[in-house]
Amino acid sequence: MAGHLAGKNIAVTGAGNGIGRGIALACAAEGANVVVADYGVTMDGSDPSSEVADVVVDEILAAGGTAMAVAGDVSEMAVGQRIVDTAVQNWGTIDGVVCVAGIVRERMLFNMSEEEFDHVVSVHLKGHFTLYRAASAVMRKQETGGSLVGFTSGAFVASTAQANYSAAKGGIVSLTRSAAFALRRYGINANCIAPAAMTRMSENVPFEIEAGGPEAIAPLAVYLLSDAARDTTAQIYTCTGKRIAVWNQPEELRHMSADDGEMFTVDEIAERLPTAIGAEEMPMFADLERRMREMAERKAAEGAGAAS
Repeated sequence: MAGHLAGKNIAVTGAGNGIGRGIALACAAEGANVVVADYGVTMDGSDPSSEVADVVVDEILAAGGTAMAVAGDVSEMAVGQRIVDTAVQNWGTIDGVVCVAGIVRERMLFNMSEEEFDHVVSVHLKGHFTLYRAASAVMRKQETGGSLVGFTSGAFVASTAQANYSAAKGGIVSLTRSAAFALRRYGINANCIAPAAMTRMSENVPFEIEAGGPEAIAPLAVYLLSDAARDTTAQIYTCTGKRIAVWNQPEELRHMSADDGEMFTVDEIAERLPTAIGAEEMPMFADLERRMREMAERKAAEGAGAAS
């Protein structure tokens, strides 16, 4: 290994399984001291256990690295603080946090309960806030600054049966961009990864996705934590392992002004908006239609094969 993170102290949430585990192991292999944070819950957030974090710590120690485990619900402010404090109290600084922890509760919007919405948003979005808040308070006083790495998803654009997850992931994008905007002056960069990896969260996706293994996301996370990416901030990168893409930055595209300079009437908007501004098509509509068509064709082919 090239030691891209030699001497850095990194905390990774959701580090007991999947992508988080891959990142924790990669950070340690690249020379970092790692706080392995995971509550060990099932995919829907139930049955917490600290064992998964301990197992990853043991793997890192066996490979000659340095790591400590922290178990707890990342949506709680005290837990986010404890994760950061563990690094600072044991190694002196917190140089990077990677927020991977998350759960899913699939349900169509019109059937979704308040608890299903709140729990998903809390773990994903507030789980980022608790770490960002605790880490940035320390990083801004460090000469070396630090790095915040959030985990969003292509689903932040929209999701059919995961409005809660989509809302949380969109919030993570805005939270991370806000962190990048506010904290740049302190030498802190903040970026998001939108991974596509075959994990337990992707097992129920009813169509094929371009994806690699959980460990395939780790190199990009390591890069964003490293000194080589110090000037990279406010970015969203899709990563499949073999393909990395950068998302656009939101901006206004077209505008119109009221004729009288005061305000629009409804009639004026109805007359002018369709031609003066128009609307931006949502690529996901066409993508969803394509995927549904491919699923139907595949099922039809399977049915024909079974009949013969």
